[in-house]
Amino acid sequence: MREVFHQSLEDVQGRLVEISELVTTAIEKATTAFGTSDVTLAEEVIDADAIIDEKAIELDELAIEILARQSPVARDLRVVVSALRISASLERMGDIAEHIAQLTRMRFPERAIPRGLKSTFTQMGQLDVEVARKLTELLRTQDLQIAEELRNTDDKIDDLHVSVFEKVLSDTWQGETAATVDATLASRYHERFADHAVSISKKVAYLATGDWTTDNDDTFVAHGLPSAS
Repeated sequence: MREVFHQSLEDVQGRLVEISELVTTAIEKATTAFGTSDVTLAEEVIDADAIIDEKAIELDELAIEILARQSPVARDLRVVVSALRISASLERMGDIAEHIAQLTRMRFPERAIPRGLKSTFTQMGQLDVEVARKLTELLRTQDLQIAEELRNTDDKIDDLHVSVFEKVLSDTWQGETAATVDATLASRYHERFADHAVSISKKVAYLATGDWTTDNDDTFVAHGLPSAS
């Protein structure tokens, strides 16, 4: 019976990795579509979001079944509770990739990226893809060094997000209302995608250590890792 229980916990982790891989594919396609106005690729992202949602629901149902039938305690309980929270964040990341794809489809055949911001959004897209790939590896290995790397990448995305707002609020900005809205929404989507990844990294740290804090600096130090401060 205990062996079956631990197999179920391994299944939970495997499903989280699977969903994260799907999210990575979604953001790769979404950011490429956004940068190239590839509406076909954007449609693929939009259609595939239902698969991410379905996988997340299946994982939640498995986690709830484990809670109901096995009454896990200690670290086993942390695994299940963390899985429920991580699943919700991954599902939201998939939604954000879909939103980026929807912007592409909405503006087609015109470019979704406003004039003067192509380089910025190219960088944001590349960093979001990097975040997604690192997150998948973090979920697979629970290596907290990767969690620290995620935080650092998120800081870069935050800086680019601020630069977009500075651009559209500057006196030199000549974009029309639609371009301003597109830039604001797209920047927010890219920034929030990374924020969810950082949120998941904190949950993974909780899973690894049993300590739940709003700031992981102490956790990294405890594991011999440098603080982000």
